[in-house]
Amino acid sequence: MNYKERLIKALKGEDVDKAPAVSVTQTAIVELMDIKNAEWPEAHSDPKLMAELAIAAHEFGNLEAVRYPYCLTVLAEALGCEVNMGTKNRQPSITDHPYKKGLDREDLPENLLESGRIPAVFEATNIIKEKVDESVPLIAGMEGPITLASDLCSVSKFMKWSIKKPEEFEKLLDFATEAAVKYANGLVENGADVICVADPVASPDLMNPKDFNERLKPRLTKFAEDVQSVTVLHVCGNVTPILDMMADCNFTALSIEEKVASVRDAKDVVGDRVSLVGNVSSPFSLLSGTPDKIKDDVTRALSEGIDVVAPGCGIAPNTPLENVKALVSGRDEYYQ
Repeated sequence: MNYKERLIKALKGEDVDKAPAVSVTQTAIVELMDIKNAEWPEAHSDPKLMAELAIAAHEFGNLEAVRYPYCLTVLAEALGCEVNMGTKNRQPSITDHPYKKGLDREDLPENLLESGRIPAVFEATNIIKEKVDESVPLIAGMEGPITLASDLCSVSKFMKWSIKKPEEFEKLLDFATEAAVKYANGLVENGADVICVADPVASPDLMNPKDFNERLKPRLTKFAEDVQSVTVLHVCGNVTPILDMMADCNFTALSIEEKVASVRDAKDVVGDRVSLVGNVSSPFSLLSGTPDKIKDDVTRALSEGIDVVAPGCGIAPNTPLENVKALVSGRDEYYQ
C-alpha cells in the first residue's frame, strides 16, 4: 500500500496496513527553510520556493504527504483583505478588511482564481506533482468559510453582526462559502488529492455551539458536499462541545488537537461518520518536547484509535526537525 492509497483509505475509514503519519496542517519549519534555501515570507508567494519547502517536509521530515501552502490568508487576500506577510518564523496575518461596513456585492469577482497569490499556489501544485512520485499525496490547506467571512469584515464585527445584523452575517457566510468552494475545486483541478480546511473562528472558544449548529454547520456542509475531493475539517481548540455536529458536516475526516483529551471518547461520539486525524500536540510536544515525548503521544493516540497520526494543529516554525521525524518513527515503532 503506497502513501496515497494508505492516506485516502484511512481518511475514508477503510482498512489500512498501518495508520498514515502526515500533517494536514502547516509543515514549514526554519530548519527546512535553511536546508532548501526557501524561506518565509518569499515562499508564500514564489511558487518554486513554495513547492521546494513543501516537499522538504516529506523529503527530510519523512511525513508521508506533501502539504502546502503555509497560511490562512491566500483566499482572503484575493478577496481584498490586506495582509502582513510575516517573517521567517511568523506566518502572514490579516491587517485590514474590505467589508467593514457590510458586504456591498452579490457575486464573486469573475477573476477570483487569477487574483493575489492563488495562481502561485496553483503553480506550486503543478511543480510538486512534477517533482514527487505520484504515490505521494498532496494536501492543500486553506481557510474555511467561517474564518474567511470573519476576515472580510473583522472577527469582532463578525461576532457582533451575528447578534445585531443577522442578515449581514448570513450574507457574508454565503459569499465566503461560495468563494471557498471555488478556490478548493481549483486546487483539486490542479492536482490536490486532499483539501484541509482550517476554520479557527468556528471554534466554541469564539462561537456558541448553538450558532455552530444552526448557522455555521450548513455552510461547512455545503462546502464539503460541493468540493470534488477528500476533505478534512480542522477547528482549533477543544471542540468536544461541537464534535457531534462537526461529524454531521459531511467532511471525510476531522482534525483534532490534544485539547480533545480522549481520542477514544471522540471516536465514540463520531462513530463511523468520519475518521479522526491528530492529535499530537504542536506546542507542547513537537515544538518544546523531546522525540521520546512525541513517540509517547503517538502511541497514546494510536492505542485510542486515531485513524491518521498527525500534529494537532499547525507545526510551529521553530519546531526541531528531529521532532517532526519522531512523529513518523513513533508510528513505525508502534507497529513493530
